[in-house]
Amino acid sequence: MPTKEEPVQEFFSIGDVCALTDLKPHVLRYWESQFRFLNPAKNRSGNRVYQRREVELIMLVKHLLYTEKYTIDGARQRIEEQRKAGSLRAEARAALDVQMIRDLERQLQSIVRVLDGTESPQPEAGSGRDEPEPSAT
Repeated sequence: MPTKEEPVQEFFSIGDVCALTDLKPHVLRYWESQFRFLNPAKNRSGNRVYQRREVELIMLVKHLLYTEKYTIDGARQRIEEQRKAGSLRAEARAALDVQMIRDLERQLQSIVRVLDGTESPQPEAGSGRDEPEPSAT
């Protein structure tokens, strides 16, 4: 029996992008002023709407700035070189893959610490388990 594939999300709010990239909204807004290719459209409400390719480019910028330790000017130049060479999309995807692997490694290390008993399990976001128990009075 064929499996039904989940639809691929093509548009993201700034909150979605922050959650995906582990960046704060003010960082994204600053990067928009520094990298001309980061120019998300705005919906009728005036909220930023990022496309999938912009999220990939954000991950590339993050990789260049935080991992490779480029300056903003250096990252701009590196991205321009990649664009001229035709390797920008591949580099952006590779940066996204590196980030995903790092996130998985962090999660696995946390699981190992829980299993070793050196860390207590953290409640999942939105699970409601982090709310205080009602008092029985």
